[in-house]
Amino acid sequence: MNAAVERDQMEYDVVIVGGGPAGLSCAIRLKQLKPELNVCVLEKGASVGAHSFSGCVLEPGPLDALLPDWRATPPAICVPAKHDEFLLLTEKGSFKLPTPPQMHNEGNFIISLSMLTPLLAKRAEDLGVDVFAGFAGAEAIISDGGEVAGVRIGDMGIEKSGEPGPNYAPGPEIRAPITILAEGARGSVTKTLIRRFALDADCSPQTYGLGIKELWQLPDGRVDPGFIQHTIGWPADPNTYAGSFLYHLDQNRVYVGYVSGLDYKDPNYKPFEAFQQFKNHPKIKPLFEGGEMLAYGARTIAAGGWQSLPKLEMPGALLIGCAAGMVNVPKIKGVHQAIRSGALAAEHIAETGHPRGFDARFRASPGGSELKKVRNFKPGFKKGLWLGLANAALETVTGGRTPWTFKNKADYQQLKKIAEYTSPDRHWSVERELKPRDRVSAVFFAGTVHDENQPVHLRVADTHLCATRCATEFGNPCTNFCPANVYEMVDDGAGGRKLQINASNCVHCKACDIKDPYAQITWVTPEGGSGPGYQNL
Repeated sequence: MNAAVERDQMEYDVVIVGGGPAGLSCAIRLKQLKPELNVCVLEKGASVGAHSFSGCVLEPGPLDALLPDWRATPPAICVPAKHDEFLLLTEKGSFKLPTPPQMHNEGNFIISLSMLTPLLAKRAEDLGVDVFAGFAGAEAIISDGGEVAGVRIGDMGIEKSGEPGPNYAPGPEIRAPITILAEGARGSVTKTLIRRFALDADCSPQTYGLGIKELWQLPDGRVDPGFIQHTIGWPADPNTYAGSFLYHLDQNRVYVGYVSGLDYKDPNYKPFEAFQQFKNHPKIKPLFEGGEMLAYGARTIAAGGWQSLPKLEMPGALLIGCAAGMVNVPKIKGVHQAIRSGALAAEHIAETGHPRGFDARFRASPGGSELKKVRNFKPGFKKGLWLGLANAALETVTGGRTPWTFKNKADYQQLKKIAEYTSPDRHWSVERELKPRDRVSAVFFAGTVHDENQPVHLRVADTHLCATRCATEFGNPCTNFCPANVYEMVDDGAGGRKLQINASNCVHCKACDIKDPYAQITWVTPEGGSGPGYQNL
């Protein structure tokens, strides 16, 4: 159908796919350097910030360089970091550990990324950038010469059957000599282009974490603005990479979240339940009792680091930010790297007029050097918590100058079959007092919206496999790892089971596209403007 549809075309000098910190920083820097360039930014969320999601403790240096006056009008949530605490949790208690140097946050700010990105968008628009929210980049346009020549916007008004409805509007083509992919972790266009141009041929597979976060309003007297706490240990077992964050804001509010490495082996592991279990720990629960949850969200984090960094350039396009996987895992920070890489990409384009050479330029830059120094931290935990901590200490002492580089494996390949793995008793069935107690009620606080009549954007190649082989071998892990209850196995009416996809619940975290053990789930962009509507996250 798409090939025969007549589409409008718009021409730009540069098109940026993704209205997060990387894409917007790139747009701002381009217009600072080359005001004459016609630049547009495409954002799939209903508004800029609606899909922006991070912890987030901001290392401000790259933003200071881009916008030296940003502190005069900061986001509404912007609290200077005051002091740090690092804990090892046991089931009933905790031990205070020395805070690793990478996690010292003096001079940083606890911010809301969903509030920062609209401010960046306003700066970009003031410089003449066209910022289009509610327009999802559905697929790359490839020229006859094999170069990326822009992106096609997703069609509107397609019905669940896949046929055009009465309000059908074909997505236009946004064409440009240079396309910049800034979609964030596991971007759908980025994924196809990495495969098409074999950008990952010389690196390890990317590996991810699933971050789940809540914003809470607490009673007076409990919050210490600027206090930052991280934990490792319980409720994760020693073979599962996971940890929490707790960031104290102003106005008696806190951010609390939990990150589970998607390289876990246990087919019965449930990231959402682990997070809720953490909140009910004796050390943590008293903070939240009597409080009210205000917002909820989830997002995957590209955590593979240096050895999983794909080639950042291809004919007609380049990758920046989390689309490429530039998160510094030991710091638990990626926003400064996103801003830094976006600005560097803009400088490269302004100087050269093409993407060639950007890969080498980034790797030799402060952003690349930062990743290389910490390349072995996250992979070191694949041998378990204690060996991971020992390796982290060694890497810290040597400044990352160890002569080896650990390799990563794809997360979906790490999951063990039920018959091959003995899951620890995680006490999932214990009644928890703090809300939310289940994933369905949590999704309400994500503000996610999808037109029920649009096609399901979670493509499962063989649903029969779900009810047969996957059920037997892995116990349908999609029903465990999804933080939004998108996947359910239900009665098929004939004495068997079938997969039910609750696509309207989806918060666009992409965990299913990453962790499905058969790699048969493909996340594609739903209609533009669909998805979560994050408030203050």
